[in-house]
Amino acid sequence: MEISLVTLKDARNIFAAAEKRAAEIGQPMNIAVVDSGGNLVAHERMDGAWIGSVDISINKAFTARAFNIATKDLADNSQPGQQFFGIHGSNHGRIMIFAGGIPLKKNGHVVGAVGVSGGSGEQDQTVAQAGAAAFSVDA
Repeated sequence: MEISLVTLKDARNIFAAAEKRAAEIGQPMNIAVVDSGGNLVAHERMDGAWIGSVDISINKAFTARAFNIATKDLADNSQPGQQFFGIHGSNHGRIMIFAGGIPLKKNGHVVGAVGVSGGSGEQDQTVAQAGAAAFSVDA
């Protein structure tokens, strides 16, 4: 079975949808898209987005792909006493355990991820969801 790649064109579509949502909520964002190996396909920093959130957005995308789980859900399971407590210290500190990273699926397989950072967790999540929704499952 062939699993499609996340292309630069896909990343641009994700950026457009995510940017639109970020503009609607009035919060400039950093948006990252990674491929099936967790490698960066593209990153975009909207005008006015925090410089400190560049790496966070990339690492949210990496985390969502590395574990095939939304970072928001990973966060819920990584609190003290939970099964993934301490996971944020793994992978050389690249693991993000707060909202804004979402796996991208094609034909039921995770083929990449989007990561968003620059606002509150809720803002990051809603912008990431908009970006992920723009990813075409039939492309």
